[in-house]
Amino acid sequence: MKRGLIGRLTAALALGAASIAPAHAQSVESHFDNVLGSELRAPRDLTARYDTPLAQRVAMLAAGDQGRIGVAAIDLTSGQMISILGDQRFPMASTSKIAIAATFMEGVEQGRWTLSSEFPLLIPVQSPRFSSARAPVRPGSYMTAYDLIDLMITRSSNPATDALLAAVGGPAAVNDWARRNGITDFTLTRDIATLVRDDGEVDPANRIDIRDSATPMAMAQLLAGLHQGRFLSARSRQVILDAMERCKTGTRRIPALLPLTARVQHKTGSLNNTSSDIGIFRLADGRPIAVAIYVTGQGTRLNRERRIAEIARGIYDGYSTFSGTGAAWVRASQ
Repeated sequence: MKRGLIGRLTAALALGAASIAPAHAQSVESHFDNVLGSELRAPRDLTARYDTPLAQRVAMLAAGDQGRIGVAAIDLTSGQMISILGDQRFPMASTSKIAIAATFMEGVEQGRWTLSSEFPLLIPVQSPRFSSARAPVRPGSYMTAYDLIDLMITRSSNPATDALLAAVGGPAAVNDWARRNGITDFTLTRDIATLVRDDGEVDPANRIDIRDSATPMAMAQLLAGLHQGRFLSARSRQVILDAMERCKTGTRRIPALLPLTARVQHKTGSLNNTSSDIGIFRLADGRPIAVAIYVTGQGTRLNRERRIAEIARGIYDGYSTFSGTGAAWVRASQ
């Protein structure tokens, strides 16, 4: 797929998102048909569209006939990438918590606070869906920033996340951090309490909601920059990566079919009809691979998790058999 076509598709998707109800959503199928033609809606002709065995295999595993699936992977040693709908927006759900943690750690490095600074958990107060621009919350127990980061990543605690999100200055501050670090296809709009309260407005399997969304490639690039030290100091990024390695959620996702030696560091996300997992794992030769997998539809959450596990294993096996360099591996979806 040519870069110009991807750009036209992305622009059309973004433009259409503001034009139909709900205001931020659009029909994926109609915009695929209008911009590129219906034959490109699913990876049917794998040989023509993906010119490496790995890309073809992952495209087959990520076939979107039961809901959109987006995948991006980067070999952090060679920089070689694969992308299956990697430039299309998907709901971040709790995978956004990595960017929130990174924004906070930047504040630590700037001396705005420390890991021992204390902030209150922000507990949701029951309210009707869409009844306010922000869901009401109440302060809970005070915890250190280190413990809040640990809860936010290892157990995906929403009250801990909103505590740190409020501390850094809300979604706009996280978006600013992402933009300054070159992560452009990333938009955080709401705090987690509001996102969860109003979940279900859009079915992500067949519509795109720009709010609280990112592309798989953007999230893989976020992981790459974090791992490679382009965003934070070694100490700061280790706080996040260590928590990701101790993640208690998503055992049926990226880690499920990988060997223990893969040392998976990851963060899951779950909302209405969507499940995701982003992380870094190691091949047997030690090479780290950053991967972002976003799955919608598929009938049940268990089915979505199974697809994530199968895709992660396919990426692991494919990169394990590759040791050279070649232009064909760069952006295999183009």
